[in-house]
Amino acid sequence: MNKLLSSITLALALASSGAWAASHAGAPMAGASAAKPATAPAAQAPAASASPAPTQQQSKMTTCNKEAGDKKGDDRKAFMKTCLSDGKTAQQKKMTSCNADAKNKKGDERKKFMSECLKG
Repeated sequence: MNKLLSSITLALALASSGAWAASHAGAPMAGASAAKPATAPAAQAPAASASPAPTQQQSKMTTCNKEAGDKKGDDRKAFMKTCLSDGKTAQQKKMTSCNADAKNKKGDERKKFMSECLKG
């Protein structure tokens, strides 16, 4: 019985070390000089010639970073939080308020009211 348990334990240990070795294939072992295989230039992904245009959030982050100037620590964190969230929050509040006020209006009257409300 002990031999059977020992054999099963050894088999599991070998199987798991084989799976580990397969998952870490190509990773250099400590003390071993592993040469990296040469890759053909055609196998490499082509470099993008132009970076994509920044998203609205990235543009906003750039603007807020410039406005933050020399602020440091908690002052900078508070400023950045306010700067990055104010536009969206203010617009959402305005939209909610205008929608509530336009509750009983329909059609063109509602469109005109919403337009004026959101502008002002």
